[in-house]
Amino acid sequence: MNLNATLFFQMIVFFVLAWFTMKFIWPPLTKAMDDRRQKIADGLAAADKGKADLAQAQARISVIEASAKTETHARMSEAERQASAMIDEARREAEEEKARIVAQAQQDAAQEAERARDGLREEVATLAVQGAEQILRREIDATAHAELLDQLKAQL
Repeated sequence: MNLNATLFFQMIVFFVLAWFTMKFIWPPLTKAMDDRRQKIADGLAAADKGKADLAQAQARISVIEASAKTETHARMSEAERQASAMIDEARREAEEEKARIVAQAQQDAAQEAERARDGLREEVATLAVQGAEQILRREIDATAHAELLDQLKAQL
């Protein structure tokens, strides 16, 4: 076959394919992309509007809360104010009492721990003397070894 004829037929096929693509394939793709672009833009606009509405609602809530506090405070009678002050004073006193009781309990626990240590030292010293007495199988003079026991208590 002739090279020119092959080239000519390939150009015709190319142009037919390009025309077919531009006529039947390209418009639906372009429409789909435009629709998607519009949906995204609408979504972003709705999100911005939602943020603005939320900010306005929060501002209204703050104003309503402030007016409610002011109104409640204004409507509060003198007796209610005194009762509120008494409650605050009672809470403060209860906190002080709690702190005092906790400090006393910690001090008592420390003293009890010290007494337990002293008792254990004496028991250990007694057990040591009994063990030594059994090992030696002879009588140990308690007055002669009192200093040794006191030193042992101090070391423990």
